Amino acid sequence: MKEYIPTIGLEVHVELKSKSKMFSPAPNQYGGRANYNTTVVDLGYPGTLPWLNREVVSIGLRACKVLNCTITRRMHFDRKNYFYPDNPKNYQITQSRTPIGRNGFLEIEVDGTFKKVEIEEMHIEEDTCKSMHKGDVSLLDFNRAGVPLIEIVTKPCLSSSEEAMAYLETLRRTLFYASISDCKMEEGSMRCDANISIREVGSNQLGTKIEVKNIGSIHNVGLSIEKEIERQKACLERGEILREETRRFDDNLGETVLMRVKETGNDYRYFPEPDIPFVEVTDDMVEEALFSMEMLPKERKEIYLSRGISSVNVEKLLQNKELSDYLNTYIDTDLDFVVGSNLLLGDISSFLNRTHQTLKDTLLTKEKFQALVFKISTKELSSRNVKDILDDLMETEEDMDAIISKKGIENISDTTYLEETIRKILLENVSSVEDYKNGKDRAVKYLMGQIMKETKGKANPSMANEMLLKELSKQ
Repeated sequence: MKEYIPTIGLEVHVELKSKSKMFSPAPNQYGGRANYNTTVVDLGYPGTLPWLNREVVSIGLRACKVLNCTITRRMHFDRKNYFYPDNPKNYQITQSRTPIGRNGFLEIEVDGTFKKVEIEEMHIEEDTCKSMHKGDVSLLDFNRAGVPLIEIVTKPCLSSSEEAMAYLETLRRTLFYASISDCKMEEGSMRCDANISIREVGSNQLGTKIEVKNIGSIHNVGLSIEKEIERQKACLERGEILREETRRFDDNLGETVLMRVKETGNDYRYFPEPDIPFVEVTDDMVEEALFSMEMLPKERKEIYLSRGISSVNVEKLLQNKELSDYLNTYIDTDLDFVVGSNLLLGDISSFLNRTHQTLKDTLLTKEKFQALVFKISTKELSSRNVKDILDDLMETEEDMDAIISKKGIENISDTTYLEETIRKILLENVSSVEDYKNGKDRAVKYLMGQIMKETKGKANPSMANEMLLKELSKQ
């Protein structure tokens, strides 16, 4: 069997987080009663005129910056003509000749290898209606009509499903942190089309490009790419000639299915939108778009790693923006970020999940969190202690010392006293010491139990365990 090289490009449609729609004052909201968030502009009534939402342009400029695109300083909109039930005007207002951004990139990491995914262009356009099919009946919900989108088109520079998924996850996280979109693929606010071709090893000529449309999850993007590569290989091995076409990924079948033979650009009869004037992008508009933009994931990752947080915990933090934002409020302090991140991802997350709250709903103050981290770092409190006092920390206005006093927590951290206690326990339990020497790890647990019993549960567990192991190594 011949060997083939895949070439992949992605087109990602992302709904923007504007208050109103792209060309009308209708609310830009997901869900709600069907056909409720609409105006006559969204419904495509004859004689209605669009007016461009300034906020949409501002969000688009922010997207250009975070995706390293060159901004088009003088741009206009175009009409893309096609006839389909979900397109009430029979044309879509988009950008063809003057996209808002060009020649950008996004850096991804796959198995420790970094790669720049080149972005060919990014343009603004309006979304269509949502079609729903029930048996022989098709229904339209115009709430989505006119919702602002950016379409981000990569160059054909991806070579595997793993790279494609890494790019989508990096893109999703970047746009979410920049408050450009909520990027909820399950709600359709981020949708992906994949362009896939294969060519024989040694050939410099790209194969026939086939598009897989409207893939609904990052996982399915990877799966559809793999299945389409397999299908194209099988076709070529049978001597078939591939043609440009549009396909979709069928979840149930686990394969791509033909939708239609590919349209050409001429089918759309693009021409400049006559009802919207040219947009001149000024430096002030760019500055306004970037005002108060939050720290992006890449910079957060660099800071967290430099403060000693493990790569696993860094990834978990970046998956939870609320926790990441909270930890960032301590960047200019000497807080122990390792202990702080462990707390946020561990006991505090468990509390929030159990009580169905966010951090803002709790009474955890900055002072209490700093005191808690300090006492754990200095081993004044053990992990067991934290579990005992956490509810009070999160739900009452009492300070740390008052809560510790109320709970009767007293950890012995006197090293001299602990050393004497450990030596006493080891002399009284010679057989357990021999078990440890013979590789029986359970002996440590038994000896720790004896130490806690001797100190009436007041020995600092972490400190005592560390000192016990050190003493055992001398035996």
